[in-house]
Amino acid sequence: QVYLVESGGGPVQAGGSLRLSCAVSGYTYDTYCMGWVRQAPGTEREGVATIDSDGSTTYADSVKGRFTISIDNAKNTLYLQMNSLKPEDTAMYYCAADRWCNRYDRADFGYWGQGTQVTVSS
Repeated sequence: QVYLVESGGGPVQAGGSLRLSCAVSGYTYDTYCMGWVRQAPGTEREGVATIDSDGSTTYADSVKGRFTISIDNAKNTLYLQMNSLKPEDTAMYYCAADRWCNRYDRADFGYWGQGTQVTVSS
């Protein structure tokens, strides 16, 4: 079992920044691929970013150049640095993990955190 606990969400004005954190514990051999997925009310969930065990990253086009995913293996913590935030970034953000990254679906994970809300005001 893998346990994921997000933190760092909150309200922010457009153009501002936030850094989300995700503490990882449990059977971490199932966390070779990690990512952030977001979902706003009434919308499909969107895979925002992924990072795999060799450090390779992928990003949704909507966040490229503004968001950065990273991982601190010594601290077992995943991060999402979000800059130049826009109102359309408002969503619940979930930390997620799995043994492999699905190259065709950035939101395909077996383990999920409880989510942290990000609200961007204009």
